[in-house]
Amino acid sequence: MDNYFDNTSMIQTVLKWKWHIIIITLVAAIFGAIFSGSMFITPLFKSEATVYPTHIEEYSDETITEQMLQIMQSQQIMDSVVDKFGLLEHYKIEKSYKYWKTALIGEYRSNVSISRTPYDAVTIKVYDSDPEIACAMVYEIVNQYNLIIEKLTKTQRGEQARMFKSTLKDNEIFLDSLRERLTTIGTEYGIVDVTSQSREITRAYLNNGKSDKLNELKENLETYGPEVNIINNLLEYASENYHKTKYDFERETRYCANNISFANMVSNPFVADKKAYPIRWVVVALSALCACFISILVIYVIENKKRFVK
Repeated sequence: MDNYFDNTSMIQTVLKWKWHIIIITLVAAIFGAIFSGSMFITPLFKSEATVYPTHIEEYSDETITEQMLQIMQSQQIMDSVVDKFGLLEHYKIEKSYKYWKTALIGEYRSNVSISRTPYDAVTIKVYDSDPEIACAMVYEIVNQYNLIIEKLTKTQRGEQARMFKSTLKDNEIFLDSLRERLTTIGTEYGIVDVTSQSREITRAYLNNGKSDKLNELKENLETYGPEVNIINNLLEYASENYHKTKYDFERETRYCANNISFANMVSNPFVADKKAYPIRWVVVALSALCACFISILVIYVIENKKRFVK
């Protein structure tokens, strides 16, 4: 076996048949150039975009980039793109074919690539025989993603807005009841400011300014003063809670009312002016190398057949 694969013998064989090997290699390169042409292989043009998710929240343990990736790869978006661009006819798939759905999905998946980058962005690559369709499909995938996220977000935020609105109404009723009670105490018992009025009554007593009206106000302060303090504290807390809830309600309402983009496109697709597939020089080079290697191997085996048999 060692003698059979002797390097010296192989070099001698290659030199002996060099012109044959060169001709076979050149012929293979020519055939590679011919069969990689548009007559035999449909040229494909590539359109690509890089997008980052924005203005969305995480729904689970997945990151927002992973959520974007799953949605863009979903059947829903694929169906929308297929319908808009008539890909069944564009890919020349007959609906009478028994497995046309499988063929359509396979063709779509082979021409549309959606993947995550190392920097938590999502790259969309579309290959098509028509460069304008390839570019338009990239935009449509991003557009469909926006529509899906907008629907999900508005549904979720609409529910939150309704919840905040209900809370606001309850807070308003509670605040009105507190203010009404303060008004009643102030009107009927003359208590407006417990601290200042207590100070004035104390000063009046120290100055021997006793009177029936002063005694009555003192008794009212002793009876209703603690309640007024409690109501004032409740009013402060309830007002803060009301303003916070109002801010949340207005924020959710703005999200529902405005049209927001949920995909920040940092690299826009464009209509390609040069095909991306097949790469002709690669096909020619591989054809030539394979033909050269196989021809050398076959010639060497034939030249050493007798020695190999022995």
